[in-house]
Amino acid sequence: MLKPGPIILIDDDPDDKDLIKDVLQELNVTNKLITFADCHEAMEYLKTTKEQAFLILCDINLPGQSGIEFKMQIDANSELRGKCIPFVFYSTSGDPEVVRKAYTDMTVQGFFQKANNYTEVKKNIKTIIEYWKECKHPVR
Repeated sequence: MLKPGPIILIDDDPDDKDLIKDVLQELNVTNKLITFADCHEAMEYLKTTKEQAFLILCDINLPGQSGIEFKMQIDANSELRGKCIPFVFYSTSGDPEVVRKAYTDMTVQGFFQKANNYTEVKKNIKTIIEYWKECKHPVR
């Protein structure tokens, strides 16, 4: 059984969103999936929701504001940072400099490069979900 709360997916590619949705269903993940195409909408949701999210999966290359900028904005907001929502980049970009920046300039809990086939995507998502399912979170 997973911890309650939605999984937040920020990705502007409809095919990637559908793929993640299909994988979560196949893995029998019962957490609600909430998707956003850009960081602005996601930020508004995070600022206004009373629900404690289980996990944020975020792409790097997004319209308007990058995933890096979005995570830095979360880290700069004491209320959002205090929610301690696990934040994992799931992006096509695997540039070593971007990965280094993600881990050294902000509080990122993971960075996965998007896989090229369904089996690998499923393996990656299962790994992420299983880890955060078992990991202790602060009680709010």
